Amino acid sequence: MRIKLSLFKSRLKHSEAFEKENELFINGIESALGAPLEYAEFSDYDCDVKLLFVQTGGSEGLFLREYENLREPFYLLTNGGNNSLAASMEIATYLGNAEKKCEILHGNASYVANRIKHLALIDGVKNKLAKTRLGVIGTPSDWLIASVPDYKTVKNTLGATLVNIPLEEVETLVKNGQTSGAKRSLYPNCDKKELDAALEIYDALYTIKNKYALNGLTLRCFDLLSSVKSTGCLALAELNGLGITGTCEGDVAAMITMFVASLVTGESNFQANPARIDVENNAVTFAHCTVPLDMVESYRFDTHFESGIGVAVKGEMRKTRVTIFRISADLKRYFVSEGTVIANLNEHDLCRTQIEVKLDKPVTELLKTPCGNHHVITYGEHAETFTQLMDELIGEK
Repeated sequence: MRIKLSLFKSRLKHSEAFEKENELFINGIESALGAPLEYAEFSDYDCDVKLLFVQTGGSEGLFLREYENLREPFYLLTNGGNNSLAASMEIATYLGNAEKKCEILHGNASYVANRIKHLALIDGVKNKLAKTRLGVIGTPSDWLIASVPDYKTVKNTLGATLVNIPLEEVETLVKNGQTSGAKRSLYPNCDKKELDAALEIYDALYTIKNKYALNGLTLRCFDLLSSVKSTGCLALAELNGLGITGTCEGDVAAMITMFVASLVTGESNFQANPARIDVENNAVTFAHCTVPLDMVESYRFDTHFESGIGVAVKGEMRKTRVTIFRISADLKRYFVSEGTVIANLNEHDLCRTQIEVKLDKPVTELLKTPCGNHHVITYGEHAETFTQLMDELIGEK
C-alpha cells in the first residue's frame, strides 16, 4: 500500500512547535497504518491513495492555484490545529459546489489510518474494474429475464468491459479436446467418462479465458447438456477456486457481483439460488452445484441436479459468518446482508450444495424488492465495505 501526501499551508512563517506537532500527527498515522506516508508533488498520483494535508488556515488560495494538478477524489487530511479544519471545510464546500468527490479525514490516528485503508481498498477496486474484461459465453439463459445489464451502462458505471463469445467456441474445444490422465487422478471416486467431459469443459473455458484476456466469465451452461452431454459445474467451481470469476446460466449480473466481491475479499465466492425463505426465523436456504472446493470443509462429487449428468460438487460449508451480496442488472440497486450459516442440508429436490443462512437484515427485503435470482455468498463480514463501495460506484442505495 503506497500512500502519498502533498502539503497545503499558508505562507506565514511557522514555528518549530508547529512543525513538531504535524510531524507527530503524521508519525501516529504511519504507526497505526503500518506503512509510511510519502511526501510528493501535487501532480504525483502514482500511489494507492493521495492525501492533501491541509495544515493551516489560509490554505485555500494555494489549493486553487494547484487545482489543475489535482485529481478527484479529493481526500483532505487535517489535524484540527492552526485553523486547518476550517480551511479544509471551505475547500470541501468549494469542491462540493463543483460536484467533485471530496472527504475530510479528521480524527485520531486510529480512525484516520483505518479510513485510509478503506479508501485504498475502494480505490483499488475501482482501478481494477476499469481494466476488467468479463466474458459472456453464449447468451444468458432464457429464464434470466432480469439479469442482463446494458453493456454501455456497465462500462460507464463500473469501467468493466463485457465481451460476447459464441458458445460454439466452447463446444468445439470440448469435442476436439483430450483430458490428461494426470489431471483425472486429482479426482478419485468419480466416474471416468463423466469426469473427462467435465474437465474438457474446464480446459475449454480456461483456453477461452486466455484467448480473450478475461478476468471472469459466465457460461450458458444448460445448452451443453445436449451439445456435449455434460455440465459446467466442476469447471466453474475450479475456476473460482483459482480466483477466476465463473458463474453459470449466463447470469451477467451475478458475474459482476461475484467479481466485485472477489476484488474486495480476495477469496472465492459461491453463486447460489435462494431456494426457500423462512420469514419467522429470518433464514434463507441457498443451493447450487458450483461451490469452489476451497470453500468447503468436505465434499463429494455428484451429478448436476436438474439433468442427473455431469459432475457437480456436494459440499459442506463452514458454520460461520458470511455476507450475501447481489447487484441488480440495471446497476441502480443492490442487496447486502451479513448472516450466519446455521446448517448444511441434504435434500433431494435442491441443487447439490445446500446451506441455511440466518440473515442479519430482514429476509422480507428479498421478497419485496429482490435484485435478481442468484446471490453471491462469501465468508466473513463485508457488508459495510460492500455498501460503501457500491455507494461510491452507483450512488446511495
